Amino acid sequence: MRHTTRTAVIMGAALGLTATVGTATAAPAAAPPTVERAVVRQAPDPVLVDCLWKPEVRPKAFILACGDGNSRLVSLHWDTWGARSARATGVNVVNDCDPYCAAGSFHPYAVVVRLDRPEPWKKNPRVEHYTRMTLTYLGERPPQYDRVVTLPLWN
Repeated sequence: MRHTTRTAVIMGAALGLTATVGTATAAPAAAPPTVERAVVRQAPDPVLVDCLWKPEVRPKAFILACGDGNSRLVSLHWDTWGARSARATGVNVVNDCDPYCAAGSFHPYAVVVRLDRPEPWKKNPRVEHYTRMTLTYLGERPPQYDRVVTLPLWN
């Protein structure tokens, strides 16, 4: 009797599996619903063009005085970088050029950096680049600078 019960259980399980597999393979697969999706291409955010004409995104440093390097931004921490503007805090390191630039000393000034006015980049018109930078000094500033300085950026 024990063998008969065990055999019946095993046979029942085998038949159940066969029925399940047979049903799964015999039934035609339902076609997935077709959904047409519009492909939306979002343009990449604008870039900041550096002194070597390389596109930069969220750079940690940026040279403002390309000819001599006497003014540069360092320790940049970007809060935002978007389609219309970007904002960072950092330090503007400026040479006092006293008595002349080669003998001058560099001084750090805390700033907020804002980039805006994106336009197509002449080197690659499919890429937009920021064309204006505004520096707002948070405390001390170089003697010859206003508290807010707006600079055009090169193309």
